[in-house]
Amino acid sequence: MEKHIVILPGDGIGPEVTKAAKGVLETVAAKFGHNFTFETHEIGGAAIDNQGTPLPEDTVAACRKADGILLGAVGGPKWDDLPGHMRPEKGLLGIRKQLGLFANLRPVKGFDALLHASPLKPEVVGDSDLLIVRELTGGLYFGEPSERRNNGQDVVDTLAYSRSEIERIVDQSFKSAKVRRNKLTSVDKANVLESSRMWREVVEEKKQEHPDVEVEHMLVDAAAMKLVTNPGYFDVIVTENMFGDILSDEASVLTGSLGMLPSASIRQDGLGLYEPVHGSAPDIAGQNKANPLATILSAAMMLRHSFNMSVEADEIESAVQSVLNDKYHTADLKVKDGTQVSGSELAEKVSEQMTSNDTTDDIMRCYA
Repeated sequence: MEKHIVILPGDGIGPEVTKAAKGVLETVAAKFGHNFTFETHEIGGAAIDNQGTPLPEDTVAACRKADGILLGAVGGPKWDDLPGHMRPEKGLLGIRKQLGLFANLRPVKGFDALLHASPLKPEVVGDSDLLIVRELTGGLYFGEPSERRNNGQDVVDTLAYSRSEIERIVDQSFKSAKVRRNKLTSVDKANVLESSRMWREVVEEKKQEHPDVEVEHMLVDAAAMKLVTNPGYFDVIVTENMFGDILSDEASVLTGSLGMLPSASIRQDGLGLYEPVHGSAPDIAGQNKANPLATILSAAMMLRHSFNMSVEADEIESAVQSVLNDKYHTADLKVKDGTQVSGSELAEKVSEQMTSNDTTDDIMRCYA
């Protein structure tokens, strides 16, 4: 199978972790007879420095032609004083909007070797396995107008959604729930916001099409509390843009390491942008200290969601689990009695584990 992948290294540790993930994808291709081609383009601060914009036109054009997109990270203090429209983060928001990537998928699952590092007790977080489905292209972050008035003394931001925007993200959440545990929690603020009341209306309409999925509504403040008191309660959470941004960041610390969490931003035809949850970490950039596992797991999500290569994705995820069980880790991971290695060495351990795990015959039968 031939697939073309655009890599957007971005800023800080982005080039290091995307290089590591590319190596793992090359291992997949070699082992299972696929042909992955790669093309690299700039985004974020690097694009500002070299091209004067956080989202160059050639980057957008390349991404439109790609089968999948792998992004490292954007941003850093170097660009903090730029005006809002020129911030590196505008590159990320812009590519999502340009490509119509309306659904952000954030899986949160604990790894046994890391549960001791969670801020929650192991017995509370141990059975956590949830997916947050966040709407990406509407809501407060994209409302118009967004401006200061009365000589800068007043400010206006608007939260706007169309029914079609809500319908497509709700459809995606039901699709996700049906391949997991058939439980969907819709999170809103319907006691205050008219947009949330429309949100509830759409969920109620859509659930008639999915009688096998258990559906509940939960206010966002209650959901935030339940995430830290009983995270194992949730299966799939669907919510609007800002609530999803906040809840997914809250959920990201539950399992003990931000460096382990992947994410996907997808659209209906399967094209997706895949990136680690962590930031650009400029303080360790270029030192080979960065943990590449979140980016490697993001690459696994690409295989599963954009390429329909679920077995190969399982292979990557199993290899990551095995490497952690063998107690190899980077400095950010607190593995008891473990062996600390560099970022590139950890990625090599994942590839070595995949190579030694001889499941090629089983996988080739899947494509026969």
